Amino acid sequence: MSVRRLAPKSLQPASFTFSEENLAWARQQIAKYPEGRQASAVIAILWRVQEQHEGWVSEAAIRAVADLLQMPYIRVLEVATFYTMFQLQPVGKKAHVQVCGTTPCRLRGAEDVIEVCQSRIHHDPFHISKDGDFSWEEVECLGACVNAPMVMIWKDTYEDLTRESFGQVLDGFASGHPVKPGPQNGRQYSAPSGGPTTLKETT
Repeated sequence: MSVRRLAPKSLQPASFTFSEENLAWARQQIAKYPEGRQASAVIAILWRVQEQHEGWVSEAAIRAVADLLQMPYIRVLEVATFYTMFQLQPVGKKAHVQVCGTTPCRLRGAEDVIEVCQSRIHHDPFHISKDGDFSWEEVECLGACVNAPMVMIWKDTYEDLTRESFGQVLDGFASGHPVKPGPQNGRQYSAPSGGPTTLKETT
C-alpha cells in the first residue's frame, strides 16, 4: 500500500458545490444521528460527493463536506485518505478498477488480472488510459476471498476472474453495457463451483 495524498494543485478544481439533490440527501443522512453527532455521516456523504465529482474527491470537496458537518478539515481528510474506496485524483470516466492483491487473490490469479490492467489501461497504477475511460490500482483485501481473484469497479465486485473473463468485464464497460456483477464463472455467490454436492434432498 502506498501513501495516499491529495492530487497536485494543478488537478484540483477551485471549488465544489453540492447538487440540490445531493445536498438534500446529505441532510437526510445527518438527521439520522443525534445532535452533535453529525460527523457520523461523513463516509456516506463523501461517497455521494465522489459520485457527483466524476469518481474522485478533491480538496475543495473535502472542505465542503467538513463545512456541512461542522468538522475540522483535517478530520475529513483523514477519512478520505484512510479508505481506498475514496479516490484522491481523477480516474477513468467509464471505470476505475481496484484489483485485490492480498494473498488469496494472488494465489488464485490476481497477477493475470493485473497484467490485463497493465496491457489494456496503463502499465502503472493511478494513470488514466489514453482514451480517458479507464484507470486502475491494487488494493488490500476487498472481502471476497472465497471468490478470488476479484476486482471492485465503482460499487460492484466482479469475482472468480480469469484473464479472459476480466477482459470481458472491461469490454462491457467500454461498450456502455457492463456485465452482471458477482462471480464470472457461473456459480451462485460463494456456493461451491458446480453446485451443491450434499444435503440435496428436502426434508
